Amino acid sequence: MRYSLPVFFFLLLSFGALAQWDDTDRLSKEFHQQKRDALRVLMPEKSAAVFFANPVRNRNNDVDFQFSQNPNFYYLTGYLEPNAALIILKEPRVFDGVSTNEILFVQDRNPTSEIWTGKRLGVDGAKQMLGFKSVYKGIDLREFGLNWSSLNEVMVLYPSLPNRSPLSNAELGDLVDYFQDATMKSKVVVNESGLKPMMNSLREIKTKEEIGLMQTAMDITIDGFKAMIKQLEPGMSEYEAQAIIEYYSKKGGSEYMGYPSICGGGSNACVLHYTYNRKSLEAKDMFLVDMGAEYHGYTADITRTIPVDGNFSTEEKAIYNLVLQAQNAGIEKCRKGNDFRAGHNAAYAVIAKGLIDLGIIKKESEAKNYFMHGTSHYLGLDVHDAGTYQSLLPGVVMTVEPGIYINQGSNCDPKWWGIGVRIEDDILVTDTDPVIMTISLPRSIEELEKMMAE
Repeated sequence: MRYSLPVFFFLLLSFGALAQWDDTDRLSKEFHQQKRDALRVLMPEKSAAVFFANPVRNRNNDVDFQFSQNPNFYYLTGYLEPNAALIILKEPRVFDGVSTNEILFVQDRNPTSEIWTGKRLGVDGAKQMLGFKSVYKGIDLREFGLNWSSLNEVMVLYPSLPNRSPLSNAELGDLVDYFQDATMKSKVVVNESGLKPMMNSLREIKTKEEIGLMQTAMDITIDGFKAMIKQLEPGMSEYEAQAIIEYYSKKGGSEYMGYPSICGGGSNACVLHYTYNRKSLEAKDMFLVDMGAEYHGYTADITRTIPVDGNFSTEEKAIYNLVLQAQNAGIEKCRKGNDFRAGHNAAYAVIAKGLIDLGIIKKESEAKNYFMHGTSHYLGLDVHDAGTYQSLLPGVVMTVEPGIYINQGSNCDPKWWGIGVRIEDDILVTDTDPVIMTISLPRSIEELEKMMAE
């Protein structure tokens, strides 16, 4: 989206220095329009689809968490503010003399609030920046002139725990109330399950624009991993290592981390979603780090496991190489037409055989005691992104992340106790071979030991 300089400066004066427009590489308004059009194709005749923004989440007392938009709402609008709703109609209607098949309701401009929380787009800003013809204030949803009873079906995705305030009648909870009141009075059929599979199907396949943003998220995460690997040494805390990667992520332009950072040393590496990250790292520890920067809504998801002292022991090598072999087998199955679980099945088979060969288990079914999670998930606007979990298609981005976790006291030789290893990379499915989007971060023992020696 480009504006001439006079128009651009007019917009800045009208709408303030809006943070989301400081970036020049966000998804275009045309992208979001195409996704609304694509959803409309899937919708049944004489239907409407209704979406709400995410709630504002309270951290404690009068402090809120940094706002993060609902992924579906962002995907369809590009709007990054709370207290908003979107109506998509299968067929166009006329509102205030304008024929349209989509209506956006946004929070109103408020000079007092904007002093504290920053400039808002408002109605005019949403029209010009986001490309909607029909934009209204949130409060307008209360008596909006849509004849709901003329529709065969209204599909909706409700927000969880919508925020409310006695000081406002246009917060998210109010918008939900207005919608429910209108549809209840009209007695139109409200479907709360129909939209999810449609959105799963749309979001599963990534466009070139989306893949570019994801690659940026991955690259800045990789910069942090490389710096952490080179600086890691005994005596550092888990959170110090975490801070190195998060520093590089923020330095590279990340707005958030895509999920709470997992940095587990020693036995903590065997806790799948360990996030306490307070342990002091010892030379004998293996250190599992699972982190991903989020860039313009899209997240990376990478895991590496390394020895704190820079050298893999004999037992650590055996487990690590087994996980790497399983990962390679899983990546090989990330091909067009394969079932989504083909990669997991291949990785599990490798790990099961390997654990038997090492004497850790006696039969294949026991492998689940040490490899107890799935190998893959979709990746995108969510770290566990929307998708159909059916046959793989070109444009799918997914993780491959097998692991082996041998807790203290496990039913095997104690020499294996406390070893936890996971290796995770982000894979793009294409018409031909799978592409490892995170390939620039070393995976082999030789490469990792060389990098740690630096």
